[in-house]
Amino acid sequence: MSDEILINVGIGETRVALVDDGMLRDLVIERSVDDSAHGPCSGGTTGASLVGNLMIGRVERVLPGMQAAFVDIGLPRSGFLGVREAQCLCELMGLRDAGKMPRINDCVREGEKVLVQVLKDPIGDKGPRLSANVTIPGRLLVLVPHQPGVALSRRIEDEGDRARLTELVERVGADVAASETGEDLAKAGWIVRTAALQADEAAVERDARHVLETWREVKERAKGMNGPATVFKELGPVQRVLRDHLNEDTKSVMIDDADAYVKARAYCDAVMPGYADRLRHHTSRKPLFAEHGVDAEIETALSSRVDLPSGGWITVERTEALTAVDVNSGSFTASTNLEQTSHRINMEAADAIASQVRLRGVGGLVIIDFIHLAEDAHKEEVVARLEAGFEGDRTPTQILPMTEFSTVEMTRKRVREPLDRLLLDPIRRDANKTRATVAYEALRAAEAAAVENPGQPLSLHTAPDIVTWLEDSGLMPQLRARLGVDVTLTAVEGARRHHIDVAVMA
Repeated sequence: MSDEILINVGIGETRVALVDDGMLRDLVIERSVDDSAHGPCSGGTTGASLVGNLMIGRVERVLPGMQAAFVDIGLPRSGFLGVREAQCLCELMGLRDAGKMPRINDCVREGEKVLVQVLKDPIGDKGPRLSANVTIPGRLLVLVPHQPGVALSRRIEDEGDRARLTELVERVGADVAASETGEDLAKAGWIVRTAALQADEAAVERDARHVLETWREVKERAKGMNGPATVFKELGPVQRVLRDHLNEDTKSVMIDDADAYVKARAYCDAVMPGYADRLRHHTSRKPLFAEHGVDAEIETALSSRVDLPSGGWITVERTEALTAVDVNSGSFTASTNLEQTSHRINMEAADAIASQVRLRGVGGLVIIDFIHLAEDAHKEEVVARLEAGFEGDRTPTQILPMTEFSTVEMTRKRVREPLDRLLLDPIRRDANKTRATVAYEALRAAEAAAVENPGQPLSLHTAPDIVTWLEDSGLMPQLRARLGVDVTLTAVEGARRHHIDVAVMA
């Protein structure tokens, strides 16, 4: 849940910041050019997310020992389809025994064409996670064509609301399915999203018709495809964040690109009537993220050390196996005894840890070494504070009680690449940031200089490898067209990778 959404649309890159109470809670970055190949991104690491896309794939291998199959969907690495995600295919063919999990070789065959949906982007050396139990998302409802019944978001907690929405969606869904598509969706199911709490029956019906029409189009397109091919693409980052995050608690959505702003308003008018007036076009001369302090918070999230208000700090170190967080008291000495000092520092650290884990996209096992506490009540307070920091987080998180050594173990579902893996170079520690990260910073610097010096040609000075990246990326012509002036690239021999300087040409 965010009370402010900031959207920066630049050359080849869109960045979305979700801000709550003035603090950056989450960050979405999607790029059109890959860091290594200088070509269109295939998704996952640095490109547009593939999650939600529907693909026609070809089953490459069926592994009965793993109860899984690998499916070619046109990416460098094949997708992983587990038996749980494939069992709906057995149900559609009437091959599944009631109450018994099928075997993967009953669900799919090698060489077979199959319609799948991306559940998780490629992460590291792992391919995307796939499911044959596809879904079509709307703003209020999600259509589940192969699974009957009505399920509700876990954040809808009131029993009265749950009963009301279940009855409403059962009735509306049945009526709309019968009138729109006939008997083939008699067993379709629905997931009710949290946004439906604030919607009336007409809005629910409108959303149901929209997703059913989308599903009909998907089936028609899929008939003529052999794969691998994309049948349905999720919304772009701007529309997607409006659909998933814009709600009654959102005070404003700031967008710094005129075209993106117009498209966002059109999307709101069509899908979310009544919310368009919360959109704002950022026209200040100062870049949007810099004006709101987001760039500074991103830099903090890329550092291993995060300072605490009282003088202590936390250190965050991520490895392949886990993420370790260490809490240090630093110079804080205001409390009268060691227990009070430890308690206060740990409470501040709990806030910072929750914020940094969410912002950095940390997933998997996290081990937190708090400063030692002797009193059980203080241990419980610190853990409760940590849990409170994850309220409203869409990513499932489990936190265990504090041990006698004042350590806490928690797990968080891996849903994306961590921020440091996206923006930092894992090999060249002296350079720190990847070439793509610095190149996009250079493009933003050129745009900022153009605002300050309208109509003046510019010269962008940076390190030789960044110049090469920009020349090969195909983004420079887009920059020149957007600014309406000539921008030349100048390589500064011997410069560190992060060197960026923009000069006005005479």
